[in-house]
Amino acid sequence: MNLKILCKCTEMLSLDQTISKRLFEAKEFPWEVLGEIGEFILKAGPTLDKEIYDQISENIWVAKNAKIYPSAHITAPAIIGENTEVRHCAFLRGNTLVGNNCVVGNSTELKNVILFNGVQVPHYNYVGDSILGYKAHMGAGSITSNVKSDKTLVQVKYGNEIIDSNRKKFGVIIGDNVEIGCGSVLNPGSVIGRGTSVYPLSSVRGYVPGNSIYKLKQEYEVIEKITC
Repeated sequence: MNLKILCKCTEMLSLDQTISKRLFEAKEFPWEVLGEIGEFILKAGPTLDKEIYDQISENIWVAKNAKIYPSAHITAPAIIGENTEVRHCAFLRGNTLVGNNCVVGNSTELKNVILFNGVQVPHYNYVGDSILGYKAHMGAGSITSNVKSDKTLVQVKYGNEIIDSNRKKFGVIIGDNVEIGCGSVLNPGSVIGRGTSVYPLSSVRGYVPGNSIYKLKQEYEVIEKITC
């Protein structure tokens, strides 16, 4: 299969596991929604069931049974789903759509993201300009990098195949049930297929096939300790 097929929204994500389903249905690739997250939230928020959601401030809607810790900071626009926890010192910088049964952990920062239902970003994570699929999990300290060091537009690469995203800011697309190991860095334009496990301390770039294991070989040099 070619890269354009592997990266389609329906190949990566369970669209029934987000209130933004229709946003993805109108696109070929998941990263194409990144420029429309804020506008979607502003339109969807007022239509949410008032028996389930409260509007806690201008353009911020939070499910009544969500748990928002006092030290968390949420910048509009944002939607926080049912049974979700936003823990101490979490920083939601705007354009954040967090699904049901999610965990946004201590000192985690989100910016311009969609988290599908069941996503966990529980410890010291940065997630920017990214989409995380159903039940994706990022280990402690794992982060996305959403801008290339040379500031050029981000491409998605797999072998000799390339897809131009036409975006300067594009972090990662994580498919359903992906596990990201602690301390990993997901470089701009990383796309990780469903069910894949990324080992701790990995530096990920390009497309990673689904149902696989991604790890980097580590080299160790043993130096004899000299004692006086």
